[in-house]
Amino acid sequence: MAFFCRPFNIQVMTEKPFRTPLIRQPLLSQWMGGDVYLKCENLQQTHSFKARGAYHAVSLLDKTAKEKGVITHSSGNHGQALAWAAKSHGIEAHIVVPENAPPIKIAAIKQQGGIVHFCASGMDEREVKMREIQNLHGQIFIPPYNHEHIIRGQSTCAKEILEEQPRLNAILAPVGGGGLLSGTAWATKTTNPKIQVLGCEPEAADDAARSFKAKKLIHPGNPDTIADGLRTGLGDLTFNYILNYVDDIYTVDENEIVQAWAFAIHRLKMIMEPSCAVPLAVLKKHRSALKGKSIAIIITGGNVDTQTLPNASKALGFM
Repeated sequence: MAFFCRPFNIQVMTEKPFRTPLIRQPLLSQWMGGDVYLKCENLQQTHSFKARGAYHAVSLLDKTAKEKGVITHSSGNHGQALAWAAKSHGIEAHIVVPENAPPIKIAAIKQQGGIVHFCASGMDEREVKMREIQNLHGQIFIPPYNHEHIIRGQSTCAKEILEEQPRLNAILAPVGGGGLLSGTAWATKTTNPKIQVLGCEPEAADDAARSFKAKKLIHPGNPDTIADGLRTGLGDLTFNYILNYVDDIYTVDENEIVQAWAFAIHRLKMIMEPSCAVPLAVLKKHRSALKGKSIAIIITGGNVDTQTLPNASKALGFM
């Protein structure tokens, strides 16, 4: 992979999204009696899959729209990704960030060239502040997941997986707002409908699983889970994709997530966000059904404060 030789500095962060490695994980493969592959989006531009959707959405803007710049509200991976994608196209990105956001995330958005605007904590406050700025300057709103161009951008992750391993039995992906799962399911089912696409979600934030089962969109409320990237509810667009293309959505509890996260950090030696550990926890919980199969798991991102990583003892008992 050529990108391993590139220095990671701000000059090279004006490229397109990487084709990230798909690695066969020997320990998990042996344990499962099949082939378990990890799609390492933690090595992506801005260290998450969000770079794919953001770049795709920005690249499709016309000249007039690009002159206005783009705007979103986020304190996490989407904010960083949109700032980077905008810089890659030479346009401004305005990111509305809650005032209680971690300083490390604010710094990351600024490093990517994003113009940060602070607001009070809360989704309503984010929306109000963003609309105030947008009404003054007319920036184009790029949402984090409920957008056709975002979904199709995220679908490139699964397309890369299938180009390398077209005979998979299943792909596991976490689900929060549903942009990644929608793109993954669409790309997979339109390529090979025999491959299962399984969404993976915390029990403490299980609106996608409940919506999928009820066949109607259920509001997430205010979920509290360590998998902070999965606290967002589905949008109408992503819900429709999931209903049409996803095979099932599995849930795991907080202890299962922490154990899988600790296992990934301390046994697999892979820095990832707790949201990425949710599919690993599903792999364990449903081992009997998935054993012997060829499976790909999307490791969605690596933007985590290393001071918050779980203790090695939490990994005990995963295998």
